[in-house]
This record gives sequence, C-alpha cells and structure tokens, in this order.
Amino acid sequence: MVVIGRIDREIFRCIAEDIVTEEVVMTDNQLQHILQRHPEVFPAVLDVLRDILRDPDYIIEDKHPYTGLVVRRLETGSESLQVVLRICTSEDQPGYKNSVISCWEISERRLKNYLRNKKILYNRQVDKKE
Repeated sequence: MVVIGRIDREIFRCIAEDIVTEEVVMTDNQLQHILQRHPEVFPAVLDVLRDILRDPDYIIEDKHPYTGLVVRRLETGSESLQVVLRICTSEDQPGYKNSVISCWEISERRLKNYLRNKKILYNRQVDKKE
C-alpha cells in the first residue's frame, strides 16, 4: 500500500459528508490495475497525484456510492488526469482509508462532454474560497 497524500474535507464533502480520514492510499491491487490498464499515465501519475487531490479542478459524480471522479488539467493543457477516488465513511470497516481506485488521462473533448452531461459536485473556479 502506498500513501498518496491527504484531502481537504471541505472540498471532498461534496462526495460524502461523513469523511472518516483525510489520508489517501493506493493499494497494491490498485497500483497493478493502473499499470496494466493505463500504463501511459503511470509515470506522470505519482508525481502529480498528490497535487490533483489537494487542488482538483472538478469533482464529478460517479455511479458508485462515496466515489467521485477527480479531474485536473495537466500542465500541457491538452489533457486532463481523471482520478477515481473512493471516500472512506463510518459505514466502512475500521482502518480503511480514502482510496484511489484508478486514474487515466482524458482529452479536453471528453472533459467538456463530462461537464455538459454529468453532475458536477465541485468546480474550483466556482467553489474555491481563498
């Protein structure tokens, strides 16, 4: 298991009110999943994952409970990185942590499609309070 970083409860409360911990981990199984299914993104992921979770551009509703699609544009500007994050709540077993399920690059076109057709839970430009 790899500790990725911490989340801001205020930002991620849009996924689940009942956040048990701020710590985010990636299990060995999840790491293998990313390596096998999305190898193109892996080298960049570990470097930027902490930043994405600390300061996402968008959080989009996922079909699974207590799970969100966390999106941030990459420095290149032509791609974004999407992270599937499962929030740990009091309904989970004790000791569980917030967990990165998967992540991959998405195009600007795909991001625009998400923003048009999915429920936006958080938008940094609108919701961020400085």
